[in-house]
Amino acid sequence: MKKSLLLGLSAVVILAAACKPKKQVRMAPAKKPGGVPTVAVKTKGMKRYPGLFPIYQDTTTGKAYMQISAEQLGKEFIYFAYTENGVLQAGHHRGSYRDNEIFRLRKRYDRIEFVKENINFYFDSTNAISKAANANISSSVLVSESIIAKTKDSIFLLSADDIFIGEDLARVTPPSIPGFSSPFSFRLGRLNPKKSSYQKIRNYPSNTDLVVEYVFDNPSAFISGGNEVADPRSVNIQMQHSFIEVPDNDFVPRKDDPRVGYFMEQVNDMTSFSATPYRDVIHRWNLVKKDPTAALSEPVKPITWWIENTTPVEYRETIRQAGLAWNQAFEKAGFKNAVEVKIQPDTADWDAGDIRYNVLRWTSSPRPPFGGYGPSFVNPRTGEILGADIMLEFVFLTNRINQYKLFTSAGLELPDWENQVEGTEPDQHACHVGELLHHNTMLGMSNLVANNATAAEQDEFIKSAIYYLILHEMGHTMGLMHNMKASNLWLPEEIHDKSKTSTLGLIGSVMDYPAININPDHSKQGDFYTTKPGPYDLWAIEYAYSTGLSDAAAEDARLNKILSRSTEKELTFGNDADDMRSPGKGADPRVMIFDISGDAVNYSASRIEMLNKTMTKLKKTYAKEGEGYQALVNSYLTLTGEIGNASSVISRYIGGVYVERSVVGQSGAKAPYTPVPSDYQKTAMKHLSNLIFAPNAFDAPQGLYNYLQRQRRGFNFFGGGEDPDIHGRVARTQMNVLVHILHPNTLERVTNSTLYGNTYTVTDILSDLEKAIFDADLNGSCNTFRVNLQNNYVSMLIRIAGLNGKASNYDNVSQAAAYASLLNIEKKMKANQTKGNATTQAHRKFIAFTIQKAFEK
Repeated sequence: MKKSLLLGLSAVVILAAACKPKKQVRMAPAKKPGGVPTVAVKTKGMKRYPGLFPIYQDTTTGKAYMQISAEQLGKEFIYFAYTENGVLQAGHHRGSYRDNEIFRLRKRYDRIEFVKENINFYFDSTNAISKAANANISSSVLVSESIIAKTKDSIFLLSADDIFIGEDLARVTPPSIPGFSSPFSFRLGRLNPKKSSYQKIRNYPSNTDLVVEYVFDNPSAFISGGNEVADPRSVNIQMQHSFIEVPDNDFVPRKDDPRVGYFMEQVNDMTSFSATPYRDVIHRWNLVKKDPTAALSEPVKPITWWIENTTPVEYRETIRQAGLAWNQAFEKAGFKNAVEVKIQPDTADWDAGDIRYNVLRWTSSPRPPFGGYGPSFVNPRTGEILGADIMLEFVFLTNRINQYKLFTSAGLELPDWENQVEGTEPDQHACHVGELLHHNTMLGMSNLVANNATAAEQDEFIKSAIYYLILHEMGHTMGLMHNMKASNLWLPEEIHDKSKTSTLGLIGSVMDYPAININPDHSKQGDFYTTKPGPYDLWAIEYAYSTGLSDAAAEDARLNKILSRSTEKELTFGNDADDMRSPGKGADPRVMIFDISGDAVNYSASRIEMLNKTMTKLKKTYAKEGEGYQALVNSYLTLTGEIGNASSVISRYIGGVYVERSVVGQSGAKAPYTPVPSDYQKTAMKHLSNLIFAPNAFDAPQGLYNYLQRQRRGFNFFGGGEDPDIHGRVARTQMNVLVHILHPNTLERVTNSTLYGNTYTVTDILSDLEKAIFDADLNGSCNTFRVNLQNNYVSMLIRIAGLNGKASNYDNVSQAAAYASLLNIEKKMKANQTKGNATTQAHRKFIAFTIQKAFEK
């Protein structure tokens, strides 16, 4: 029995042992040859975003992975990046475009590379030299990432974090430019990958979009960056990266021509013997007629715009009608209803950042960089526009002055008068028309209020400004660049005649930065802004969008016939590179901002007289019981800022040269360079003498000076006086004029142009300036505005003559003329140093002493 019991117990033990679960042996993930797991194993449990480049995201850690197929290797794709949200002090604002490039995916061993292609050069494949097409031309490997999973050598997985949570694809940190980076400027600090993350992942068959929030740490930050930065030790920048499939369509690029202004892709033909070996192509949408045989046909796919649902309801219809106004231009190109404008429903399941939609977006920024901004992104190979947005700032509608600007400079930007730096490659999409329109809006409202305009008139004025802003920014999205030469369509006596302006428009193109059109006689006011695409716009749209011919020679002839009209007055064109907004920049004074009419000198002089008259009404107009004086200050700054703008316009005609861009043999062609007639230059000098330099030039606002009190807020006057720097502001206005007339480029151009017709010499100009600045009060007392003006002018002459201890960068003619003028001024000061009050006598003795000391160096 005992034996039986033992046998039974053994059986139980054996049975129990058999039933005991075996220890699990952990299996290694399935791997493909080469030691990496399959994509399925690596991404198990992750959220998948299917699309052009499938994205997988770990729902626990947030890490993301990007899938690439073998079929995509070697193919070209479009990369596009823009700022979704940013800090202006760090060089970012919502909607600013960062990159628009062609890249190719390339596999190298166990890595995938993102190679930015160099598309700036063309080699004719039939030319033997094309065999050396890659010589001394570099592409750029922006990203090189290890393959972390693959399936059958046909699907590869990369770490998206290593691609996007960094600055390999697109630079986020603003560049440090030697000579421009102050130790007291705001700095982002270092990118912190651990804090950075994906905000949105959107994927579609033709594009993959990722919105990344970059977090920068700067523990030792001592510059705040303004109220828009919660804590300068940690700053967020959101950018969207988009990979886009290159369109597979029949789009035919269209050549650029200097007589018409389109954004472009510049390509040099390296196998051409031409003096201008350019194969530049313009930016334009792919519009195709539904009925190719019809003279006027609807497009297969119209350009559709969406008004974001954040748009103020009361302005939506104005915006919609302004957008639809572009259909007038497209009819000239043979398209009916080419532009559609819709309103985004509140129930829409897409947001404005989706690049498949063209959206008019609104923001209200604490430090607004613009009033409107309308770029587009393209296929860089062909110039085909693929999408666009228009950013609108709420500040454009307000009566607010930028409080970050000083009293002396608000509305009076003064670049360094002699040391203009060309800077880096200009952004061809940069647009500041919204800022200009904000200034114009404040100016127009000041004028309307001073003339007791009704609330309805004021509202209509605001809507007309919005209408023009949309016309302008939408023009950019059609591919049009600025035309700063279009504002001289009508003479001053015609410009308020609505029977004329309603037919052609107030200006030749909506792509200009014109002055607001204000009639000194309120009862005879014409259009404040143009209300339709102008004749230049219609012609430019016809050039870009009219249907091409299949035969290359016939198509060339067709386009040249359109371009042959460029000599017509209404079709004149000059872009940002040509304009004279900055001292010494450009040559043709007709290519200018803040100007209007075909007689800009006399119109601007009349504008200054009107502004001085309006100034006398401000104190009464803005004296509202229970309110402070900030509105009065704003209006004063706006009106005096406009005086600065108008005087700058006048100054550009002194030493100016009219520039024409016709081609040899073209009907109506003129010589490329013609000096501004000397009599007109002298008229400009006379107006400046009377309105800017004269002893009574700034008498109008005298009754305002002790009321120019800005609204105090907390400690915002800490470290500086709150009293207005009136002399500083007046001096800045006068210097805005002098820095251009006395710029080395201007004076050298004056002398050069005497070889082809100019008779108003450097000596004449300095003689007239000397009379304007010194003679009127020579026998009496100088007011303090003139004391500053005369001192500043003498300092500039000393600098020109090279008597300040530094080598002069002026030509010999200018140096000699400045030297002679200093001798004359010294004689005048010594001869009259006992005349006038004590301040004047001391002033004249000091000027004579200053000149003597300069001669002694």
